[in-house]
Amino acid sequence: MQRVRFLARVAGLAVVVLVGVGACALDPQPEGAGVTTPAPVGLTEGASGASAPPTSERPATSPSAQPSRTATPKPSRSPGATASPKPTPKPSRSGGCPQGEHQRAVESYLSRLGGFGTLTVDGAQSAADCAAIKKFQARYGISPASGRAGPTTYDVAKRLANTDVSRCRAGSRLTFCVDLTRQTVWAMRGGTVVMGPTVTRTGMSGYATPAGTYSVGRKNPHEWSNPYEVWLPYWQQFNGGIGFHETTTYLHNGAIGSHGCVNLLHRDAVRLWELGSVGTRVVVVGRRPGT
Repeated sequence: MQRVRFLARVAGLAVVVLVGVGACALDPQPEGAGVTTPAPVGLTEGASGASAPPTSERPATSPSAQPSRTATPKPSRSPGATASPKPTPKPSRSGGCPQGEHQRAVESYLSRLGGFGTLTVDGAQSAADCAAIKKFQARYGISPASGRAGPTTYDVAKRLANTDVSRCRAGSRLTFCVDLTRQTVWAMRGGTVVMGPTVTRTGMSGYATPAGTYSVGRKNPHEWSNPYEVWLPYWQQFNGGIGFHETTTYLHNGAIGSHGCVNLLHRDAVRLWELGSVGTRVVVVGRRPGT
């Protein structure tokens, strides 16, 4: 009886072992594959593409160094397509010139005067406007000749554009004309302007240049003034100690003036000297503001 019980226990133990082995061995294996020991569950779950141990094909890197797999792909360029050229910067419309507070007015006056280039009367600085204003400033001794339509440029342009040459009753003879109100000078012969109008600076307060009709009495290319101890280039006397001459100071300094003489820029003093002679008629009209 005891032998029968022993054999029964041995047979039951054999059945348990065979079922356990069969639960693992039923996974299909390729032919010739050797039996391998299953890896512990903890290692198998941890083995992923991000945390697998490095191999010779995948160097060890930190996860943050890997490129994002969700980055938006760059659009592909179709065969034969060329990159769009970068736009070329457009040159400044003003030609690099500053715009002054009297831009439109100066454009208008210079257009009326003519001879300084093509201007667009729109109040906006352009390269052409800049060139014309610079030319005007250089012609009339305005410093700096930067192309900016500032107060001095505005004042000179306005005076010249508004000079009425018919105010000077010149007749058929050569006549030097002086407009004290607008501080301008020009020369006429037979009703035709042969010089100017150009800018001048006459007697300051207390030394106002008097209006009237005179004639050139004496000429000297290099006159010395005894009372004021200064040279008077291209001197042409017409009324006592008053005459035309080149200025020795900045003509557009309106805070000062002469002691009655008619100051001129170099080129205008030279031109008037070349035109005039003893006896040339001189007509002075108006009155300088503030005198």
